[in-house]
Amino acid sequence: MARAVASRRVFPLLAGATAALAVGVGFLVRAIAPNDFHSVGEGIWWAIVTLATVGYGDVVPTTPWGRVVGGVVIVFGVTFLAFLTATVTSLFVSSEQREASQREEKRRAASEEEIKTLLRELSARLEALEGRLDQGTRP
Repeated sequence: MARAVASRRVFPLLAGATAALAVGVGFLVRAIAPNDFHSVGEGIWWAIVTLATVGYGDVVPTTPWGRVVGGVVIVFGVTFLAFLTATVTSLFVSSEQREASQREEKRRAASEEEIKTLLRELSARLEALEGRLDQGTRP
């Protein structure tokens, strides 16, 4: 997971994990609560809606084991959404920090160039003044 975040491929990873979980849960709830879920497709639909924390209520588990699976799916859905939100926010913040760092580096480089130019000018003026002083003290 950390490698996916670092390489900015976390969205496809989360989408794939969510899809795999929805399909797996769809088969599972169809097997444990066939009266509530009349097809695997209906179970997958319910799992997607539950993972997305939408909860339309058009299909619901009524058996104890179906509700246990529902609770687990809700926890996974909230966790995935929270992680996705945190990851996207982190990507925006790191992008902004990188841009700010680049702007600061450019500003610093320009400032250093300006200081070098001023030092060269001051050095030239100082040499000119020393030259005048040397000329003024010579007989």
